[in-house]
Amino acid sequence: MTVQYNNPELLTANAKSKNTASAAASPFVVAALNQGVVGASVDAINACILVFTFSAANSDLYIATRTLYSLAMEGNAPKIFSRTNERGVPVYALALSSAFCCIAFMCQRTGVFYAFTFLVSLVTIFGILTWISILVSHIFFVRARKAQGVPDSALRFISPFGIRGSQIALIFACVITIFNGFPDFIHDDVTGKKWDPAQFVVDYIPIPIYLIMIFGYKVFMKSEGVTPMGADLFGGKAKIDEDEAEFLEEQRRRRGGMLETRWEKYYRVSLGNFF
Repeated sequence: MTVQYNNPELLTANAKSKNTASAAASPFVVAALNQGVVGASVDAINACILVFTFSAANSDLYIATRTLYSLAMEGNAPKIFSRTNERGVPVYALALSSAFCCIAFMCQRTGVFYAFTFLVSLVTIFGILTWISILVSHIFFVRARKAQGVPDSALRFISPFGIRGSQIALIFACVITIFNGFPDFIHDDVTGKKWDPAQFVVDYIPIPIYLIMIFGYKVFMKSEGVTPMGADLFGGKAKIDEDEAEFLEEQRRRRGGMLETRWEKYYRVSLGNFF
């Protein structure tokens, strides 16, 4: 919205020049320099972007490591990934998760521009597929809760839009997944290509991988479907309730008997319903 799509300084506008565009092609840099922002330089803005990227990468690496560790603890991944060092760090799960960072070296062969577009496409589609899993899980959770007669009052948090909201979001997520690679079928005025097989594979390969992992697991592990009445909604709940009670008591002690501040309450009843 702040930079014209065909600005010659942008990376996409320089795609024909064999990826010779520099880091200054960032839209953040171009927007700031075009508006003459005082003190805005390529190095300063890219330094900020680097800090943000490092922060996001660090948190994502933590999530990937702990997810793999949890899968191994539940017997759904090789046991080696459940091993930790003396500090409790799952080093083997961390090592495997970190190994995927080597994908960055793909830039040396395919070029910065194409490697970046490939990674953006993969992250986007896998992110959407993750949300599809979350939405499906919520839909089946609500069905199981209603089938077993668990009232809304038994839950501390209820989705403000309920099962209908998840169903609508699931439809949108599926539509986005299907049309994510739509530009692959359209003539690209920038690169001059009418069809990019590599980009098509990158845009749609996550879908079969996602389905193969789901149904492959069911076949390999011989797992059976779970009916709403047969879903385990209370396994481990006593321990979770105990931990939560201890946490809330500690919160009250620190805040002088208050469970939440006035501003936290305002956030919970307003923006908290959407995030």
